[in-house]
Formats: sequence, C-alpha cells, structure tokens
Amino acid sequence: MSTYTIDPAHSVADFKVRHLMVSNVRGEFSGVSGTVEFDEQNPGNSKVDATIDVNTIQTRDAQRDAHLKSADFFDAEKYPSITFKSKKVVKTGDDEHKVTGDLTIHGVTKEVVLDVEGPAPEAKDPWGNVKTGASAKTKINRKDYGLGWNVALETGGVLVGEDVQIHLDLELTRQ
Repeated sequence: MSTYTIDPAHSVADFKVRHLMVSNVRGEFSGVSGTVEFDEQNPGNSKVDATIDVNTIQTRDAQRDAHLKSADFFDAEKYPSITFKSKKVVKTGDDEHKVTGDLTIHGVTKEVVLDVEGPAPEAKDPWGNVKTGASAKTKINRKDYGLGWNVALETGGVLVGEDVQIHLDLELTRQ
C-alpha cells in the first residue's frame, strides 16, 4: 500500500455545463487536496479522500464566479468545501479503475462513480519526491445537490443545464 497526498499546485477539478441551451461554460477549482492510498496488489483496499475549496472557482468571469459562490449556487460561506470519500475501488483495465464514493456538495451527499485512468507509473521529480498522477471523470445532476437556480428562456429551455460533467487531473506525492 502506497500513500500519496494530492499536490494542490499541480491538480485541478474542472467542469462544464450547458449555457443558454447552445454552448458549454467551463470552469475549474484549483484548491484540490487530500490523500490517496493505493494498493497495487489489491486495488479493492485502496482509498481516496479529497476536498475541493469552493472559493477557488474560476470561470474566467468575475461576476459569474461571485454568483456561483453565492447562496443561489454553492453558498461558499455556508458550504466552503466539496468532499469525496471513496467506498469501493474496482480495477477495470490495465490502468483503469471505477471508484465509488460519497460526493458532498452544498451539504448534500450522493454516491457517484468516478472513471479513473491511472495511477501513472511513479517518477522522481528534481527534488527527490516520488510522484504519480491520475485522471477521473463523472457526470452529476446539479439539482441533486440543491444547486437549482435557473432562469427560463423566452425561446424555451433554461439558462443553465442540469447535467454537469466533472473531470479531475491529480498529481500525487508519495509519503
């Protein structure tokens, strides 16, 4: 079993959601931290515990970022973190796993499955730290987490889609 910490300076959680029913808006959270315990011999013993700082949201639009942090969406003052705690890890391919766990957003916890690529073979950085990395993706319905704010469009449809695609890129440092 190897234990790793998530390197916040080299990790990101990004998302995309439909806007005006015609395009996608993308954003990211840079404040990703936590630990990964990976058992290469028995992946089922592996564990992931991660936290995302909601206040690190960035969509390249300051007004939109402020709105997303407000009570209409994440309510970052009341719920400053998004968390994920794994419950089950299953190897599905050479470097592929399905990680089932509890995702908590806006005070609501739901089970999700992350499709994970990795971990990559370990490498040593110039300072002697042993690193690896992994990517993961999933899709959620934001309304399931109490993020229901929206505006109906006069042409039909809504301003913000319900389905949110989430992608994580993590760099991990072995302890």
